[in-house]
Amino acid sequence: MITNILKDKPTKLFIGFAAFFVANALIAESIGSKIFSLEKVFGAKPANFTLFGHDGLAFNLTCGVLLWPLEFIMTDIVNEFYGPKAVKRISYTAVVLITYAFLMYFLAIAVPPADFWLSTKTSDGITNMQAAFSGIFGQGMWIIVGSLVAFLVSQLVDVTVFHRIKRVTGEKHVWLRATGSTIISQLIDSYIVLTIAFKIGSNWSWAQIFAVGTMNYMYKFVMAIALTPLIYLVERWIERYVGHETAKRMKLQAMGKGEDDFLNIPAAG
Repeated sequence: MITNILKDKPTKLFIGFAAFFVANALIAESIGSKIFSLEKVFGAKPANFTLFGHDGLAFNLTCGVLLWPLEFIMTDIVNEFYGPKAVKRISYTAVVLITYAFLMYFLAIAVPPADFWLSTKTSDGITNMQAAFSGIFGQGMWIIVGSLVAFLVSQLVDVTVFHRIKRVTGEKHVWLRATGSTIISQLIDSYIVLTIAFKIGSNWSWAQIFAVGTMNYMYKFVMAIALTPLIYLVERWIERYVGHETAKRMKLQAMGKGEDDFLNIPAAG
């Protein structure tokens, strides 16, 4: 059985996609405690926007946003070739394993540190390794819950919108269903995570939620558009890897269609 799995290219591809999807999500969650200035990345001064009566806004983003766009590209690729059930399976798996990872982080924080370890980085300006470790891995509970709920809900929205657009457009307009589903799902993601993590968890005002959420969504919107060509590149690579006919069958099966539908597809060109 294992031999057959290792010989089947679509199966090997799915295993690779699922592994990357889960690992990428876990890394994004783990590095999310660092906030960076997008303007400073490009050598510019921080912006000073005023939205919904909240001033002093800038593109201060969690480092997790560096990886989350890849997550939604993966969602669209898996959706295209394996269907919504596959997307839901890897999304549920990611949530379970991220939850497990955070439980292990908190366990590691709770374990009493060795005395010598506490001062091992004093020369680097870190006077207490336990405090540093806790600060990096000990994200607030509401932030973790908000992030996981937003991730799961946005994934389910993405897969639903993607397939509704595909049923209308067929095999055409990949950019429309991929970008359209991401733009809608990221809008929902942006406000869910802030509402749970900071409205419920830290009693932010709704004006602040909408202001910060809008700034975050502006970045996600631009990234969704900018990364659209990557979807075409990955799709072409998949078609070369599994073969053109196999890729067609995979796409039909992803839409819940069968062999008869495949035979009725006009030859390429």
